[in-house]
Amino acid sequence: MIVPHLTFALSAILPIFLVLVVGWWLRRIGWLDDQFTETGSRLVFNLALPALIFTNLIDLELSHLINLTQVGFALGATVVAFLVLWAGSRFWPGPGADRGVFVQGAFRGNLGIIGIAVCASLYGQQGLALGSVLLATLTLLYNFLSVFALTAGGASRWRDVLLTIARNPLILSIFAGLSVAALDLPIPALFVTSAEYFARMTLPLALLCVGAGLSLDDLRHGSPVAFAAVALKLVVLPVMLMLAALPLELAPVALGTLFAMFAAPTATVSYVMVRSLGGNHRLAASIVALSTLLAPFSLAAGLSLLRGQGMI
Repeated sequence: MIVPHLTFALSAILPIFLVLVVGWWLRRIGWLDDQFTETGSRLVFNLALPALIFTNLIDLELSHLINLTQVGFALGATVVAFLVLWAGSRFWPGPGADRGVFVQGAFRGNLGIIGIAVCASLYGQQGLALGSVLLATLTLLYNFLSVFALTAGGASRWRDVLLTIARNPLILSIFAGLSVAALDLPIPALFVTSAEYFARMTLPLALLCVGAGLSLDDLRHGSPVAFAAVALKLVVLPVMLMLAALPLELAPVALGTLFAMFAAPTATVSYVMVRSLGGNHRLAASIVALSTLLAPFSLAAGLSLLRGQGMI
């Protein structure tokens, strides 16, 4: 009986990670280079992904689509998970440069690329819309919690960081899309159509760039701290959070999109943030690379189990 459920999971997961592998391979044979990866990633972050979020939010019937129970649980569970990780990290890996990197790597998922791609693969347009709502609500929280973890609440960096967050294209597109949807503002069809063109290239370009940016050297720098963060990100936290969500009796699509977001590998932007704040960027890169490499297996196992239990 497990075969049909495993087939379902693999059919949703493998296409996404095959594009990652193609990006890695094209980088190895020289078709893609560092300049392409940097430029493509910047294009995704500043234009394509904001367009994807905006176009998926503007037509939402917020009162019907937004599941306040799901969104509230996602926010509350993220905060609780962060607090538990922060408290536990005081003892291991302990105070020091690696603590914030470990905590961020263990809780901050790649929602904007892997998470939302899995949502779309599982449930099509409905999954993409629900994933966009979760992305919209969690992105801001992720940024604040990551800054706290990496600076240990240091006020000297908060002003600059808060200004950076306020200028974040993803956050701006989230607020713009939600405002248009809530106020039912008319948007010219020409603008929407143009934005949709950029939105459609988001996932393939983003996945190619993530794959091209993966390095075996980062895997060689794996450490017990990196492996522990990856185990927490891919296995421990998704299992605990799904168990906590069961009493809520969420609809299958709501539970499935919630799992896709919680079980996504560590966000690549976590490496960028660590490096910009002068942290242990090698550890951050190891966590990103290891979690991305192992995520197909953990996602497939989790989806198969949930599907087998009739939950998604």
